[in-house]
Amino acid sequence: MIEAHDLNMKYGELFAVKALELDLKKGDVFGFIGPNGAGKTTTMRILATLLNPTWGEAYVCGYSIYTRPRDIRRVVGYMPDFFGVYDDMKVIEYLEFFAAAYRIKGAARRKVCDEVLDLVDLGYKREALVTSLSRGMTQRLGLARVLLHDPQVLLLDEPASGLDPRARIEIRGLLKELRNLGKTIMVSSHILPELADICNKIGIIERGELLINADVEQVMKQVRRQTILNIAVAEKTEAAARLLQDHPAVEKIDMQNNLLVVTLVPHASDYSQLATLLVQAGFKLSLFKEDELNLETAFMALTKGITS
Repeated sequence: MIEAHDLNMKYGELFAVKALELDLKKGDVFGFIGPNGAGKTTTMRILATLLNPTWGEAYVCGYSIYTRPRDIRRVVGYMPDFFGVYDDMKVIEYLEFFAAAYRIKGAARRKVCDEVLDLVDLGYKREALVTSLSRGMTQRLGLARVLLHDPQVLLLDEPASGLDPRARIEIRGLLKELRNLGKTIMVSSHILPELADICNKIGIIERGELLINADVEQVMKQVRRQTILNIAVAEKTEAAARLLQDHPAVEKIDMQNNLLVVTLVPHASDYSQLATLLVQAGFKLSLFKEDELNLETAFMALTKGITS
């Protein structure tokens, strides 16, 4: 659905995007992560045919950004991080205006406008003025606008930017709905937890270069070379620590109050025997789980905070 080969955008001696490679399949949800100025927006504008690269090639749904830009615009919904609205319009009028621009006519226009309003949960605001909407509602209206022509690919640039916690949760839920509809989505964000449970692939970009482009699980494995377990027993925590410390799979144990943080030796993957060892020794387990690694930890481990 989205391919990029040796994509470069250069301003003088400065590379905004450098030798970028992408390959996203139908139904992929790609989290595009990077600090401000890393090249996320530039990449999305190129894919949306709003900006020509200095050199390189990109295809969206099989169409070249050079020779078939009009066809790309028919299959892509691009939502910039900040977009203007027409202040003197009602919500339904705003959507009908853009539906007309997509050449959706007559009864079909009103029908599709009502459908996208329901999808983004703004049906009750259809007669409200655009200026009366909150920031979160405005973001949802912008998303409704790019869905009017039922695009196959969505390019969403910081859709949760500037939103309060409730509005961010609502946007995340909406993105999950779009994922379930089979849309191919490329979404950029610096609010990393927003992407953790909706993306199957992530790309980490810094100073115009794509450092990581892989499945979420692969990225986590790359960052964490060792497994860390959180273990708690009902009593005799120190005795449990001494028992585990002698096991060949255990590298070290840290005590955090009554919690044992157990770091396994590199490449140790099967740790079920540790639970068995504790139970057979008479300890009652109240917690035994692998420490989860999140996107924020991965991002900090793989980047240096450098921008173009």
